[in-house]
Amino acid sequence: MNGYMEENYDVLVVGAGHAGCEAALASARLGLNTILFTVSVDSIALMPCNPNIGGSSKGHLVREVDALGGEMGKNIDKTFIQSKMLNASKGPAVHSLRAQADKKDYSQKMRETLENTDNLTIRQAEVSEILVENGKITGAKTFSGAVYHVKAVILCTGTYLRARCIYGDVSNATGPNGLQAANHLTDCLKSLGIEMYRFKTGTPARVDKRSIDFTKMEVQKGDERVVPFSFSTDPESVQKEQEVCWLTYTNNQTHEIIRENIHRSPLFSGVIEGTGPRYCPSIEDKVMKFADKERHQIFVEPEGLYTNEMYLGGMSSSLPEDIQYRMYRTVPGLENVKIVRNAYAIEYDCINPEQLLPTLEFKKIQGLFSAGQFNGSSGYEEAAAQGIVAGINAAMEILGKEQIIIDRSQGYIGVLIDDLVTKENHEPYRMMTSRAEYRLLLRQDNADLRLTSVGYQVGLVSKEVYDRVERKRKLIEEEVKRLSEVMIGANQKTQIFLEKYGSSELKTGVTLAELIRRPELDYDKVAELDSERKELPCEVIEQVNIQIKYEGYITRQLKQVEQYKKLEGKKLKPDFDYSQVKGMRKEAIQKMNLYQPLSVGQASRISGVSPADISVLLVYLEQQRGNRGGKSER
Repeated sequence: MNGYMEENYDVLVVGAGHAGCEAALASARLGLNTILFTVSVDSIALMPCNPNIGGSSKGHLVREVDALGGEMGKNIDKTFIQSKMLNASKGPAVHSLRAQADKKDYSQKMRETLENTDNLTIRQAEVSEILVENGKITGAKTFSGAVYHVKAVILCTGTYLRARCIYGDVSNATGPNGLQAANHLTDCLKSLGIEMYRFKTGTPARVDKRSIDFTKMEVQKGDERVVPFSFSTDPESVQKEQEVCWLTYTNNQTHEIIRENIHRSPLFSGVIEGTGPRYCPSIEDKVMKFADKERHQIFVEPEGLYTNEMYLGGMSSSLPEDIQYRMYRTVPGLENVKIVRNAYAIEYDCINPEQLLPTLEFKKIQGLFSAGQFNGSSGYEEAAAQGIVAGINAAMEILGKEQIIIDRSQGYIGVLIDDLVTKENHEPYRMMTSRAEYRLLLRQDNADLRLTSVGYQVGLVSKEVYDRVERKRKLIEEEVKRLSEVMIGANQKTQIFLEKYGSSELKTGVTLAELIRRPELDYDKVAELDSERKELPCEVIEQVNIQIKYEGYITRQLKQVEQYKKLEGKKLKPDFDYSQVKGMRKEAIQKMNLYQPLSVGQASRISGVSPADISVLLVYLEQQRGNRGGKSER
């Protein structure tokens, strides 16, 4: 006996942030005995940056996590204090839900869910070593020496690995919010041949609400009618009084203080080595890079219902404490502001995600999975999306079932993971609607229709929920078909109706669907011409309206998806030596050998592989097929 504790589990999850929570819940709900490690039980589902969920494109991810059977959408529906549908004046492809959370409540409710999930154990300890034998996971060891024998490990370390919080000359070896960093795992991972990066992110100051003059700011209210994140949440249950957020702006004085003191920013003085996120820059970054901009938006948002702490969105910084005070106090409404917590930058270790399969399993270590900011992404929603996929796939591997890969035509989750594992990422990756080629098909409103079947197939979604979604699909299809067949004559009643909405008169009869396609009309408006209409649920009406109005665009995208699927269907051999493909450029050969893509489609998205290289590869595959065919005939 060595005196150390030993235990057996199926799945071990390292880290209880947004990725770790979804990974552990997925694995446990699929019946696997799961243990979740965190450096602090009080930091489960912590929001160390802005306490909000969703936003442009991120709202899509939350809806998709929900459709797969995840928890994030349900949890924000329980704990939001303000909710808004962003881009509501634009097309449905870019509509995105965003909700401000009560930070403490969000964390607490997620913890309650975890603590009351069967097959799930929570443990406060630091995992310091991953145990691997013959390229396969056998277990993990904590800093105290305890050994856990497991079949799969999911790394969800977020921003905690060798974390360092920095502002001005102050540098603390801590994780976010002053929590303990995880300092011992990096060396073990490097010894296993895992390539590591050093990234950075940052957060603004939290300030005392009582020291703010809100009369100088613009009020930002939530939506009158709140749309829930989760498809399972009763919309009536989320209609409640909401908190107000505020908008103010920086000015020339703010920018001048930043420029004069830029040499004291660790970002610019070289103290920070890590690469920061391009799409979520610090205020000093914005001022230096966009010198012609006279002002930048600052959103002042509450951290919760029972605290006076306010979050200054858009003003993340790593400038010294005295400069932070001077800078913030130039902003209208913040002239007498008191800082509760200083703004800081945080540096942390993460991996080069090129080492992962699209299942989020390491190519070279069976049973080792990875999710969240540790994969070089940024954001709570990106983390949760990867977490649920890693949790499902770890479980599928142990159960001997087929792992899931969500492709780019199925969901934003597919775009996110595919981008991470096939494209060179030298900075924290952030999801954006522009990254999705088929975004008109991948709307946040139809995530259930796209992905509930996947959640049901793996066992995370109940038969009852699956049947409900299939009923919805059938109602949509039937109504779209009916509206495409009901003819409306060019009679007086129709002309009066069209005149009312400023719509051009009819010369001949048309279908109801053709009328709905007119920009000034929609499904609800044509009701008075539609005597056969049955009462349908709001969610069905929404889909019918979108499908009819955007039919031309949707059809075009479906054809593009067909072409995409053809290339995805052309599978490639694992561990193939691409130098055998004559005519392929040297760079493409190197990249293909490095990434070992699973399909021609995946190969076509690798940085440094050109369309010409793909043409050469397709010719080579055709020749090989011909040769094999010839041999079999003999």
